[in-house]
Amino acid sequence: MATAVAKAEQAESVEYAARIEHVSKSFAGPAGQQLVLDDITLDVAPGEFVTLLGASGCGKSTLLNLVAGLDDPSAGSIKTDGRPALMFQEHALFPWLTAGKNIELALKLGGVPKNDRRDRAEELLELVRLKGSYGKRVHELSGGMRQRVALARALAQESRLLLMDEPFAALDAITRDVLHDELTRIWAETGLSVLFVTHNVREAVRLAQRVILLSSRPGRIAREWTVDIPQPRRIEDAPVAELSLEITDQLRGEIRRHGQQ
Repeated sequence: MATAVAKAEQAESVEYAARIEHVSKSFAGPAGQQLVLDDITLDVAPGEFVTLLGASGCGKSTLLNLVAGLDDPSAGSIKTDGRPALMFQEHALFPWLTAGKNIELALKLGGVPKNDRRDRAEELLELVRLKGSYGKRVHELSGGMRQRVALARALAQESRLLLMDEPFAALDAITRDVLHDELTRIWAETGLSVLFVTHNVREAVRLAQRVILLSSRPGRIAREWTVDIPQPRRIEDAPVAELSLEITDQLRGEIRRHGQQ
């Protein structure tokens, strides 16, 4: 099925989906300015799937918010190929609207004509495998279905870069595994670039082409891995487990170093 989100395949060639250059971020605290991110430089290539991994409080979500344009860096610069779409851990759907109307709201804000919104919303629901759910209310949807609607709403923004902040963290293991499959399929079908925040090492390896490990307080790029394991992957696959163990050892080392400061 051809959808508007396939624009990533049709657009003229660009060098990057996101370019983060020497970005630092500080916040005011009781003891003065607290440095949260320090000198982050990272490119996300068109069509690339990158995961940001690190301990709680390392600045992953802060960096994602900066890329989304929700806040400004204290130093450095961020460029994106158009305006990114952002998907949060909570679905943030409006409970008084149906699944389809939640998606139509994003289409309306994106300037899609009213007469085209219903058909586009139906297309996006079919893309996330919720065909026939246009008229369902939020309370009628399971947690996994709500996250699918939230994903469809993010895709409705027709961005070439999708930012995801631990979107599956609150789901049970089986539902999360199913949505891993769905996200991988949608990413492959649409050609989108994805920057995905997680603290789950196996999730990072299961999904990404590249895993970026951030150190803690301040967040710096400690190491990165290229994931050469062919898709489709399973979270229990031996190569996924092996690389996850290596990354976990590095993550534990970063946590120990932070604890000794």
